[in-house]
Amino acid sequence: MTRSPRLLVETREVDPIDDLLPYTAPDRPLAWLRRGDGIVGVGAEVTAITHGGQDIPRGSGPGGSLAEAWRTLVATAEIDDPLRLPGTGLVGFGALVFDERSVWSSRIVVPQAVVGRRGGRSWITRVRTEGADLPEAAVEPIAFGPYWSGTLGPGALDPDGYQDAVRRGLAAIAAGEVGKVVLARDLVGSVPAGADLRRLARSLSTGYPDTWTYAVDGIIGASPETLVTVHGGTATARVLAGTAPRGADADGDAAASLSLATSAKDLDEHQYAVQSVLSALRPLSTAIAAAEQPFTLKLPNLWHLATDVEAELGNGASALDLVAAVHPTAAVAGTPTAAALEVIGRLEPFDRGRYAGPVGWIDAHGDGEWAIALRCAQFGAPPTGRPAAGDETIPVTAHAGAGIVAGSDPEAELLETRVKFRPIVDALA
Repeated sequence: MTRSPRLLVETREVDPIDDLLPYTAPDRPLAWLRRGDGIVGVGAEVTAITHGGQDIPRGSGPGGSLAEAWRTLVATAEIDDPLRLPGTGLVGFGALVFDERSVWSSRIVVPQAVVGRRGGRSWITRVRTEGADLPEAAVEPIAFGPYWSGTLGPGALDPDGYQDAVRRGLAAIAAGEVGKVVLARDLVGSVPAGADLRRLARSLSTGYPDTWTYAVDGIIGASPETLVTVHGGTATARVLAGTAPRGADADGDAAASLSLATSAKDLDEHQYAVQSVLSALRPLSTAIAAAEQPFTLKLPNLWHLATDVEAELGNGASALDLVAAVHPTAAVAGTPTAAALEVIGRLEPFDRGRYAGPVGWIDAHGDGEWAIALRCAQFGAPPTGRPAAGDETIPVTAHAGAGIVAGSDPEAELLETRVKFRPIVDALA
């Protein structure tokens, strides 16, 4: 077993920084942002924790394995953090796979420096390995590169194939194999080599300010769904399941919201997702609560049914422990979980990679913020499979899915995926 490096970490408050995104790398941005607050990574990787993919054997699942490895790394770190704000001190940015059988790996990355902002206060954290001679990272804004556009087209599951997959999913439900299964389809394409990928993150954060805009290890997106947030022994989660497009005008929008709130199909789908989160959190909690009825959450292009969950944690559980317990929720996989994963593997002719997997950050106290990687694109070729697009382009893959329950209509589910593709397709264009 490889010994964890001893990290030396120093956080210092700096004059207010209005815009974090220019500080991270154009070609490999590392960011977690919401309404201007958040953290971005600067410089090379000081260290990274990897699970799965082509690197180490699978077994316990990425969340639990990474949680133990993170605790080991933190145990020897020397941390000087007078601010003690969420995102200060030692922080790792994480992107985890949806299914540990993926050829992609789950990774937590610790960069040389982190620039952060929260509640009007800004800071810089510098990280180095004891005895290492890695040159210090320059922490200064980098001008944005020129605008660019990407191309996306049908992937392994085109619209007709997706509707057929939905029908087969309904057959699995009718046979009693699953109560719900979430089926996704893919779009594949490319962006120009050398593209400033921060422009994609900027477009998403501007267009969808109430979501988590993230860029971690090659996956960039804007997620409306908080998987879990942990701070000071309290965990919160927002469960989203059940979707409807926004109306064309005020009356149509109100009708769309009301129709979603009273839809038996969508309420059933939502209840599956809420119960899966509650069941996963109970063993790690001393108290847990959730609203009895969901509310409708308004996003620029659609409505979601949403329920907030809050839990008081016991036994020193960290954010990664909760990620391991909760993922995959019924909102992105289905129920029962194991059976739903088998149906997904049978009906989806592609590897989801990090799509619908956990993405976020964790600190030395085990606190952190994690979302589900939705409304996103993965940049670069997978470790195996589809070859790189060429020296002049970078391959890109996007996914969108819908929850299938008894009574689902294949054409309506296809329309839902089109609505969910809109944020990333528009931003890439």
